[in-house]
Amino acid sequence: MARDEIKVFGPATVSNVGPGFDLLGFALEAPGDELIIRRNGTDKLVLYNQSDCKLPTDPELNVAAVAAASLLRELHSYEGFDLVFTKKIHPGSGVGSSAASCVAAVVGLNELLGSPYETAELIPYAMEGEKVASGSTHADNIAPALMGGITLIRSYDPLDIKHIPYPDDLWCTVIHPFLEILTSESRKLIPQTVALETALKQCGNLAGLVAGLTTGDYPLIGRSVNDSFAEPHRTHHLPDFAALKESALEAGSVGTGLSGSGPSVFSLCRGEEMASAVGEVIKAHFTDRGIDSRIYTSRISQAGCKII
Repeated sequence: MARDEIKVFGPATVSNVGPGFDLLGFALEAPGDELIIRRNGTDKLVLYNQSDCKLPTDPELNVAAVAAASLLRELHSYEGFDLVFTKKIHPGSGVGSSAASCVAAVVGLNELLGSPYETAELIPYAMEGEKVASGSTHADNIAPALMGGITLIRSYDPLDIKHIPYPDDLWCTVIHPFLEILTSESRKLIPQTVALETALKQCGNLAGLVAGLTTGDYPLIGRSVNDSFAEPHRTHHLPDFAALKESALEAGSVGTGLSGSGPSVFSLCRGEEMASAVGEVIKAHFTDRGIDSRIYTSRISQAGCKII
């Protein structure tokens, strides 16, 4: 008998990861979205917001509904569903709020409709929702939120996504200062062309980061978590960002940078204890400048989106 209701968890994600603009991302164990999806006996998507975030309930403006509608069209399904947000990552926080909603919607619908697609095949439909939030189609949050782990988008046309191995004791701390930065606005700050020297530096860092993760070479990871492309144009809203990175490094961070388009800051660390200590140092940096913040300390989640 077909199920009529399902509850799904979509994890937060860190994207870009230094030099991996639009190409590299990983999933966190927490925080995340919780979304209930249920058949409603109509031919419409109806949205209910029971979270503590302000969300659009117009299906054409809500990223999860756009992703869901994309999947339903592809399946030639005319069923209606309620999408009920019970927990929500705050939009604009830099940890993949829109991606978490999109993947939860398509994973839940796919399950209710008899699992016509494998998990990885859902990426294009989730990306349709992500495009509403950012103004462009990118998968560096979507892919890890769906598939878990660290993912590399080698190509968008055709879509070619690979998991990157990483050390077992790699942890991440994410500090979310209570500032809201819209991805669509932040992307406008990035120049459309870059100098050859910048491009070569970025390519070298991305290759070095992948090599460091794959071989467990922490010094190489640390040398490579540097973004010469997007980050220099996105940190004006974070006071004394260079000093923040230096403080994190002195506290034991392997490497620190903007999570996605910001304002959240991620720091890769070796082990939970170090990640917690580095998180406190970065939080203190914001506190000293009159900015409240929240810390998330997590392993990289291998599970990705899951049915609760």
